[in-house]
Amino acid sequence: MSKVFIFTASTGAGHNLAAQSLKESLDDTGFQTEVYDAFKETNITLDRLITKGYQQMVVNVPKLYEQMYNQFNNMNHFQQGIFQVLTKVMNPDIVPLINSGKPDLIITTHPFVTNVLGTLKEHNAFDVPVLSIVTDYKIHTLYLKKMIDAYVVGSDYTKQTMVEKGVAEEIIYPYGIPIRQTFLTNNHLERKEISDVAGTILLMAGSLGSKQMEKAFSSLLKVKEKIRIIVVCGNNAKIEKEIKSLYAREMDDDKIVEIHGFVNNVSELMDQSDAIISKPGGLTTTEAIVKNIPMIIPFYYPGQEEENADYLVDGGMAIKVDKIKDLTSMVDFLFENKYIIKRMSENMSEEAQKRSMSKTIELCKNLIAAYTTRKALPEPQPDPYKIKEIEDH
Repeated sequence: MSKVFIFTASTGAGHNLAAQSLKESLDDTGFQTEVYDAFKETNITLDRLITKGYQQMVVNVPKLYEQMYNQFNNMNHFQQGIFQVLTKVMNPDIVPLINSGKPDLIITTHPFVTNVLGTLKEHNAFDVPVLSIVTDYKIHTLYLKKMIDAYVVGSDYTKQTMVEKGVAEEIIYPYGIPIRQTFLTNNHLERKEISDVAGTILLMAGSLGSKQMEKAFSSLLKVKEKIRIIVVCGNNAKIEKEIKSLYAREMDDDKIVEIHGFVNNVSELMDQSDAIISKPGGLTTTEAIVKNIPMIIPFYYPGQEEENADYLVDGGMAIKVDKIKDLTSMVDFLFENKYIIKRMSENMSEEAQKRSMSKTIELCKNLIAAYTTRKALPEPQPDPYKIKEIEDH
């Protein structure tokens, strides 16, 4: 039985969900799979600094996060120095974990971890194939390390952005970002319509919620059509409380409203919806594509989510709204012209056909087979004639 280590990190839920989705599929195929949060495994202070710092920054000072995102995307000696320090801090714990566990394959779902593992492998800390899962649709420089054996990416667009940055085309596989198996069953087109309701909108903002959700909900209450609004606030109890309070003040009998905190049935809620209003995280975007549910994007974190939004809009799978108050007129327009929703859904269906978890599993098997064959080969012996030639010189 082949052993696989999956390394993730808790900056948002997407990287962990991708890791767990991979584990589900690998376990079902007969692999022995273990998932590790790379920063929690190495240094508690480092974990708090990175994960909590990320959450605070993207929510409270997004402009600073955007600046840092762009700086690290154009790595200079200072940024490289930061990751050298990060690698040194993680090395004493992560390398013994790998060497004692003896995995046949390492998978990483986070750019920081990909960078660290690639650096360690470059310095011969271990000799195990590394597969990097790119969880957004435009590549960030942090993913790019020459000792990474293969990349699984979300789309041909992602692959092209990597080739343009110098990554060998033959190690990039556009098999799709891994998502939970429950999302692979698409009941969107078989759902029952609610009588006298123009349609259903699902309002989300990822696991952290968003300060902009309250404004978006207020705009939806002003839609002239009778619609159903499903709100999922994630782990943000404050936003949930504020939205419930807003609805109590502005209750409209012409709207059917459900307000949730964290839920485990997002797949089911997507099936019930005509469109999703959400920030475009890599996992949410992929789940919507597989479910063929068009996206309306009124807010996003700068950096990778802004790039995801551009990818979706360029592919005819989403509409970006510059001002949240314009959601009202946009939703009215879409429900008056449902052929636009249908066309976006068809574009998503076409894109979804390209993804394949089975091909990702097959890639894992091939990487392990190549590694196993390499390990079985005898160690190369020094050529005595070459040694004498060197000595003579």
